[in-house]
Amino acid sequence: MDKSTFLNRLLHNLTLRVVAAIVCGVILGHFAPNTAVQMEPLGKGFIDLIKLFIGPIIFLTIVTGISGMSDLKKAGRIGIKSLFYFEVVTTLALAIGITIAFVLKPGLIDKQNLAVQDATKYTQQSNTAFDWLHFFLNNFTLQVLTIALLSGILLHYSSYRLKINILLNKISYYVFKALKYVMYLAPIGAFGGMAYTVGKFGWHTLIPLAKLMGSVYLTMFLFVFLILGSILKYYGISLLTLLKNIKEELLLVLATSSSESALPSLMQKMENMGCSKPVVGLVIPTGYSFNLDGTSIYLSMAVIFLAQLYGIPLSMGELLSIIGILMITSKGAAGVTGSGFVVLASTLATLHTIPLEGLAFLLGIDKFMSEARAITNLIGNSVATLVVSKSEKDFVNPRSVSNNTDTY
Repeated sequence: MDKSTFLNRLLHNLTLRVVAAIVCGVILGHFAPNTAVQMEPLGKGFIDLIKLFIGPIIFLTIVTGISGMSDLKKAGRIGIKSLFYFEVVTTLALAIGITIAFVLKPGLIDKQNLAVQDATKYTQQSNTAFDWLHFFLNNFTLQVLTIALLSGILLHYSSYRLKINILLNKISYYVFKALKYVMYLAPIGAFGGMAYTVGKFGWHTLIPLAKLMGSVYLTMFLFVFLILGSILKYYGISLLTLLKNIKEELLLVLATSSSESALPSLMQKMENMGCSKPVVGLVIPTGYSFNLDGTSIYLSMAVIFLAQLYGIPLSMGELLSIIGILMITSKGAAGVTGSGFVVLASTLATLHTIPLEGLAFLLGIDKFMSEARAITNLIGNSVATLVVSKSEKDFVNPRSVSNNTDTY
C-alpha cells in the first residue's frame, strides 16, 4: 500500500482514525503526562455528546418496534427471555471469575508494597442497603425504557398508530443521521480519554498488581471466546463476525472506558446485523443495567483477590454466599461512576470476613480494568441481542455494516 492510499484510508475509515487517536493518546500520556491530563475534557465531552442520543434512540426504537407488533405478547416474551438469559449468563460469569481467581491466586502477593489510596467515600456507602427504587430513579436508561414501553403499548391501540409511526420513523432517520455526524468526533474523544488515563495513572501503577490485572483480562478473554463464542456458535453465528461488525464500538469503549459511548451506534449495528427493532430496543437498554458480564467477573475476582491478600480462607458456603450477594448487588453497578466500588464494598460488608480497607489497594488500577469490564459488557449485550432475536425466529440475513461506519 503506497503512502497516498494509506492516508486516504486513514481519512475515510473510522476504525483507523480511532486506532491512530488511541496510539497518539498513549504516546502523549507517557511522554507528557501533565499535558495529557488536560485532555480529559475531550473524552468527557464526547461521551456527554453521545449521551444526548441515548434517550431519543431508545425511545424511538422501542416505541416504533412495539407499536408495529402484531401481537404484544411477543414483547413480554422477549422481556422474559432477556431477563432469564441475563441472570443465567451473569451468574456463570460470577462463578467463572471465582474459579479462575482460585486457580491463578492473584492475591498471593506482598501487600506491603502496594499503593494505598483513600477508599472511604466508597466504604461509607457500604452500609446502605440496596434499594431498587433508588436504583431505578438513578438509572436514566431504565426510565426511558419504561416510558417507551408504555408509550409503545398505548400507540399500538391508537387509531393514529400508522400516522404517528410514519412521523417517528422520520424522526428516527434524522436522529441516526445526526449521530453519524457526531461520530466524526470519535477519534477526538478516543484521544482525550486515552491520553488522560495514561497521563493521570501511568503504567507504573500497574506493576504491583499486574498479576491481578492479567488474571482479570485473561478471564474475560476466555469468557468471551469460550462461553459467549460457544453460545453464538450454537445459534449459527460467528463471534469473529460479530466482533468485526462492532469493532468501532469496541475501540471507543477501550479509549473512553465507557460502554455508554457505544450504546446508540451499537443499537444500529445490531439491527444491521439482522436483529429486529423490538428485540434491539428491549434487550440492549435492559442489558446495560442487568447484563454486566464483565462487571460480574471483576467483582467476583476482586473479592477472592482481597481474601487471598489478607490470608482469609473461604468455605464453600461463603463462596456460594458471594455469588448470591453479587447476583443482586451487581445489578446496581450500572451507569454510575464508582458504583462498582460501592457494590464491592457492600458485598464485603455483608460477608463480615474481608476488611473493607482492602479496596484502597484496588483504586490505583481500577481505571485500567474498567476498559476490560466495559468491553466485555458490550460484547455480552451484543451476544444477548443476537441470541434473543434468533430464539424468537426474528432474525433476517445479516447485512454488511462496513459501509455504514467506515466512511464516518
